[in-house]
Amino acid sequence: MAPKKFALLLGLFTSTLPLSLGNSGAFAAETPIPATSAADGISSINRNIYKNYISVSYENDLIGSGSDENYTSGVQINYFNVDRKPPAILNTLADSWMGFDIGETTATSYAIGQKIYTPKDIRNPNRQPKDRPWAGWLYGSVALSNVSKEHVDSFGITLGVVGPPSLAETTQKFIHDNITDSPEPMGWDYQLHTEPGVILSWERRWPVILAAQVGGFRLQGEPNVSFAVGNINTFAGFGGTLTFGPNQRQVQDTPPRIPPAMSGTGYFDTPASRDYDWYLFTGINGRAVARDIFLDGNSFRDSESVDKKNFVADANAGLAITYGQTRFSYTLVYRTKEFDGQEDPSIFGSFSVTRRF
Repeated sequence: MAPKKFALLLGLFTSTLPLSLGNSGAFAAETPIPATSAADGISSINRNIYKNYISVSYENDLIGSGSDENYTSGVQINYFNVDRKPPAILNTLADSWMGFDIGETTATSYAIGQKIYTPKDIRNPNRQPKDRPWAGWLYGSVALSNVSKEHVDSFGITLGVVGPPSLAETTQKFIHDNITDSPEPMGWDYQLHTEPGVILSWERRWPVILAAQVGGFRLQGEPNVSFAVGNINTFAGFGGTLTFGPNQRQVQDTPPRIPPAMSGTGYFDTPASRDYDWYLFTGINGRAVARDIFLDGNSFRDSESVDKKNFVADANAGLAITYGQTRFSYTLVYRTKEFDGQEDPSIFGSFSVTRRF
């Protein structure tokens, strides 16, 4: 069952050639693509004995623009296993209520993470009503990914807490004191109040809309749409990703990213002839934002807040390098202004390490 599930779920994610699902559930190549090309892709998946993938993602403006403001830091640990069955409560929520068709091709991932937001002047111990609030978000999530003939759907639920229990103040002060030797953040007395949070999210990707061979390299495009609803974030998004790398017919899904960025599973393989690989990627995603607690403030209590912008866009570019059982990736992200009065757009870096076993 595991090889078939790999082929169904991951072969469609990032196969270098257009593929389709037949009635039998196995892959069949569309003409004029030779059957041997599809077979090569499935053979790559079947040879891969690794089913578990653990990723650590770290995002910070210090590894982007070098500043210390706005979305200033995020860290997330993600575990992905193709054969892991979804929790019963998520099965009921997704399959019965949300209409998400859970079946043999459904895979499950788990994540825990923390995000930190600050105004521009972190040395100011007073209220800064014209700048974004101090805020932290500590969360855990579980997500399902499912394959149809032409696209990949993902459904997730995230639970967490905003405010002092998020430990954002403790984390930032520890990092500034012991790791980066940055100025002490002085305004955490004005952070958002404690509030439990929930986000239901859904996204759809079309991984094989564009797939072309350029000499010994492959070029692939992947459009996407998404939405999220909850007291933390509510938005609708759309965008696309373009990847370029050696045409080794190996399965390479994009690295995990911290939401609201479009995120891959972290799955990867290496060519049979060598134990390393690489690819370049770039993309753009826009979001129509109805709710952002980190700008709008607390849902049920008066708190610091600013007037948010209702459309935000991210542009990104990066490099992923695989060696043996480990993949490293770096992404530079440009985010447009998120609220009225914001002086500069946000630029931050995202670094991730994925280990398979």
